[in-house]
Formats: sequence, C-alpha cells, structure tokens
Amino acid sequence: MKILFTGANGFLGKNVIPKLKEKSFQVKTFGTKNADYVYDISNEIPSLEEKFDIVFHAAGKAHCIPKNRNEEKKFYDVNFEGTKNLCRSLESNLPEVFIFISTVAVYGIESGENINEDSPLAGDTPYSKSKIMAEKFLQDWCGKNNIRLFIFRPPLIAGPNPPGNLGDMIRAVRTGKYFNIAGGKTPKSLIWVEDFAELTKLSITKPGGIYNVCDDHNPTFNEISGKISSILNKRQPKNIPYFLVKLMAIAGDALGGRAQINSLKLNKITKALTFSNRKVKEELGFIPTNVMKKFQI
Repeated sequence: MKILFTGANGFLGKNVIPKLKEKSFQVKTFGTKNADYVYDISNEIPSLEEKFDIVFHAAGKAHCIPKNRNEEKKFYDVNFEGTKNLCRSLESNLPEVFIFISTVAVYGIESGENINEDSPLAGDTPYSKSKIMAEKFLQDWCGKNNIRLFIFRPPLIAGPNPPGNLGDMIRAVRTGKYFNIAGGKTPKSLIWVEDFAELTKLSITKPGGIYNVCDDHNPTFNEISGKISSILNKRQPKNIPYFLVKLMAIAGDALGGRAQINSLKLNKITKALTFSNRKVKEELGFIPTNVMKKFQI
C-alpha cells in the first residue's frame, strides 16, 4: 500500500518511515525540505499528483512555549490550517485511511491516572487547542468523504534522540545536571516511537477511531533517569527536596524561556499522569513495546 507521510524529517518520520518500508509499505515523504513533496502547508495548498491509500499526518508544531501572539498563531497555522490545506490537496484523489498524530494534551489534564478517551477535551494551550481543532475538522472531513480516520493520542514518545521533555532529561543526565525531585516516584505514560509503524499496519482493516497509544507500564522518573544513566555510564541521579525546586521554579517563571525549570515543568515532573491503552489494544489488537526494555538514546 502507498503511504504519504507528512512531517517526514521530524522525530516520527526518521524513526517510523524505515519501519513502514520494512513492512512493505511504499512511502512517499512530505515536508518543508528534503522530501518527495516539499511544501509548507501552513500557508499553501500542496499539489499532489498521485493517489495514496494511507495518509500519515505527523507534521505539526510542538515542544515549545509561545512567548508572544505571533508564536501562538504559528501553532494554529501549522496544526489546524496546515491540516485543512493538506486535506484540500487530497480531494481529487481521496485516500482510504487517514492517520492523524494528535496528543494527550488535548485533555488539558496535568495529573491523573488511567485517563481514557472519554475524557473531555479541555486543553487550553495554543498547542492543545490547535490539535483539538484539527481533530474536529478531520472528523467532519473524513466523515463526508467516507475516509477511515484514526486519531492517535500519544503521551511522551521515546526513541533515539527524542525531542521535548524526554530529550531535555537525556541532556541533563549526560551533563550531570539532572536531579530527581522527592525521589522521582511520579509515574508517566510512554510509547516507543517505532510502534506507530505497527499501529499503521493494524489500521488497514479497521473502521477507524480515537485512541490513546502508550505502553502497558508507566515508569517513574526514577526508572527513566536510571535507565538513561546506565546507558550513558553515568552515576544514578541524586535527589533534591521538593521545596527547593519549588523556589527555583518560581524564579524560573520570572526569567521566562531562559530558565531550566519553571512552574509548568515542575508540575509535569511531580504529578502522576498516566493514560489507558485498553481501547487500542481491544479494538486494534495492539501489543505495545515495553519502552523501558527497548529504551535507546
């Protein structure tokens, strides 16, 4: 089957595309550079000359906190308007399956355990709101065009050279600047990046749906940082009292983007946040990779 993979030069693209090819998919890449189709979907409608069986839409903006209105607008331009522009380009040759990489951030929940897909979409950041808008647009557009839509909502995505908070943790451990807060006992959901290739294969014969996608095991920060330390041959991270980090976070709020820690990051580090993968396992037959066993840097 032929796949159009958007965001091909990103973290998912670099790790998932080789696995899709191993599964005998024919993959055409789409990105802002170094791809079969080179477009900036935030401000242009692509011209696609061929028909694809599957569209894997991973292009998007994430992993940063906007500092002004222009930076906030970029989230909507890429994640929402970009999705609409991509869909317009597909209307002359509709795919059978559309896979959209969303995020658990759409729930707007900072703490909780075993959160499922029935939770309200209460995300209020530019990132989460733009993803919610894209999800709703795709549900309408795919419904009108009889396209099977799969919305995958991942938490932290683990794999070689990850972006975001996990990448920050690896760099901090490597430089000896990482400390677990109050023992690092907080659990978090993860998914192994290559699992998206298996999810694509499983989607071929299924009717579509919205799914949290994550591992069965929710490792703690102590487990994750310990694994990273072992791989890097570093000492296991030391602990730091919560009250001390809280003071640092307050100072970080005042410094803005220059700070290593702020209140937002502190909440993410110290509050349990796990998600249920029951639906994707039952409906798609998905068997997730054990991230801590597979973990690489």
